[in-house]
Amino acid sequence: MDTRRLILVMIFTFSSFLLWENWQKYNQPKPAAEVAAAGAPAAAAGSDAPRPSVSLQPGSVTPPSATAAPAVTAAETFTITTDLVQATISAQGGDIVRLELFKYKEQDDKEKNFVLFDVKHQYFAQSGLIGEGLPTHRSTFRRVAGPSELADGSDELQIRLEADAANGGKVAKILTFRRNSYVVDIAWEITNGSAQPIAPHAYFQIQRDGETPAGESKMMMTYTGPTVYTEEGKYQKLAFSDVASNSAKFVKTADNGWVSMVQHYFVAALVPPEKTPREFYMRKLDNANAYQAGVIVPVAEIAPGASATSAVKLFAGPQEQAALKQVATGLDLVVDYGWLTVVAAPIFWALQAIYKLVGNWGWAIVVLTVIIKGIFFPLSAASYRSMAKMRLLTPRLMQLKERYGDDKQRLNQEMMKLYQTEKVNPLGGCLPILIQIPVFIALYWVLLGAVEMRDAPWILWIKDMASPDPYFILPVIMIISMIIQMRLNPTPPDPIQAKVMMAMPFIFGVMFLWFPAGLVLYWVVNNVLSIAQQWQITRMIEAGGKAANDAKA
Repeated sequence: MDTRRLILVMIFTFSSFLLWENWQKYNQPKPAAEVAAAGAPAAAAGSDAPRPSVSLQPGSVTPPSATAAPAVTAAETFTITTDLVQATISAQGGDIVRLELFKYKEQDDKEKNFVLFDVKHQYFAQSGLIGEGLPTHRSTFRRVAGPSELADGSDELQIRLEADAANGGKVAKILTFRRNSYVVDIAWEITNGSAQPIAPHAYFQIQRDGETPAGESKMMMTYTGPTVYTEEGKYQKLAFSDVASNSAKFVKTADNGWVSMVQHYFVAALVPPEKTPREFYMRKLDNANAYQAGVIVPVAEIAPGASATSAVKLFAGPQEQAALKQVATGLDLVVDYGWLTVVAAPIFWALQAIYKLVGNWGWAIVVLTVIIKGIFFPLSAASYRSMAKMRLLTPRLMQLKERYGDDKQRLNQEMMKLYQTEKVNPLGGCLPILIQIPVFIALYWVLLGAVEMRDAPWILWIKDMASPDPYFILPVIMIISMIIQMRLNPTPPDPIQAKVMMAMPFIFGVMFLWFPAGLVLYWVVNNVLSIAQQWQITRMIEAGGKAANDAKA
């Protein structure tokens, strides 16, 4: 295989990978187009409480069907502030209806903080109780007086909301925010005011529409939707369309695991305590492009006059893998590298280790690219030696084509004889590159999925490694580097092939205009190192060939 075929193989492989990603995105069934009216979180959340299956209900007391309270059209809200977030809480259900993250900026407006939960996407964290006369996420709560900001020197901020139960009991919903954490403890405190024991259930759910977040590139596919993790089923991603048609397949009951809503860089996950029975559920709201992913947890039987509690952890924030691992087993899998996780995970570990040394994600990418290039140096050298030898043989191959152009069989025989005589393996330039492709694709996913790249500056005009180069300087440099690489390779004998090869840098360059700067930086550094290595090897081979010819003369 000559040089042009090698390059075409590389281009075809990478292009196929990108086309496959976009084909998946294009063919993913679309959610319903109808969008609920904006501006009223209460109305958007207008679904009844879920019902637990028989397998989750205690044998002694069976909870009756849930009774939904009348919907509140304009619930009162209040805001609380910690060192990392500002959360807006609604009196209806005590739901978190807006969540602003101070350390991250909006993709399209770097002057504003990123908002995860909001009315626009109908993105809320909701919870309620299942049982006769108990409040649901549609019930009205009253806030108990207390601070609204995390005080200096304090490690937690607790918000308490209360509601009356129809049986004369009391119910409190307690939200606990902690310093330097995106975890919110959501707890229910239930007092039985009836003369009979009760066995309620608590449910916790995340609601979101089926749209991808703003600022997503059409050139790259990232997952948006609900996920479930259990020891039995492992990490399961579910399509919104399957949820809408009630055909989503996932492990529904377990004593471990969590449920979440995932989007690029961020996740909201509900994590019940370990070894606690739980039932996961998914559903689409009627007449709205909104979906709910939740978990039902049984509450211990409560005797008359007695109290009981039920709680889960809500993680709502960036997909920082170290923090996710501390919250729950398997939660770091929301940073999804697909089938190349076994390669991508150590690459990210190395990238993170380099960042700790250099203190800049851009330079960490540069150093990691150099290291990877060094690891594959022997393979690359073998490939470039094969290219250089093929370059020397090009004039002789052209002569053979002119001589035997009308006899394809004889031409192939003479070409193979020439390869054997000169000890050139036509596949030598291809196989070493093919071996490296999985590593390159894994690194592509690492740079695409790491939230650490978001809003991370490199130098001068590059202020966000996760956004495209605002002045297209890196893509232009990449085009130039690809053209130089083409010049170092043998010119294809076919004029049409030569024109196609010269057009490839510009085709790729246009594609990379919308790629994150971190990905383009990797390709630029890799190309520059390849040029240096290829130039040196080609110079040495050509010098050796010239010396051999002089000696023969």
